[in-house]
Amino acid sequence: MKIEHIAMYVKDIEAAREFFVKYLGGTSNDGYHNNTTDFQSYFISFDDGARLELMTRPELADLEKPLNRTGYIHVAFSVGSKEAVDTLTDRLKEDGFEVLNGPRTTGDGYYESCIAIIEGNQIEITE
Repeated sequence: MKIEHIAMYVKDIEAAREFFVKYLGGTSNDGYHNNTTDFQSYFISFDDGARLELMTRPELADLEKPLNRTGYIHVAFSVGSKEAVDTLTDRLKEDGFEVLNGPRTTGDGYYESCIAIIEGNQIEITE
């Protein structure tokens, strides 16, 4: 068994698509648009076979996303080394994304940083 993909609703699907392609090396498909419901989606594929589905529709509510809440909290991306974590974290910070913590070594041994990306959603960058 494996996770086939993770899906994420966003209001600005084009900004989300650009983020995952530009910063994390994803490859996007051409997208899907249902003209009846105005649902739109892109699948972003990564080198190891993981996929992220970005979705949007007009009636989405973008509720507050406090850091300490139940539910899915982040998606972690391994970039291969501590230096790559540092470099990508610096690049994201310079480009205006909020670094929530890190880079740091956590109590469970991960070298990581956590970034608030599109619409307050979080990603974790690990070595």
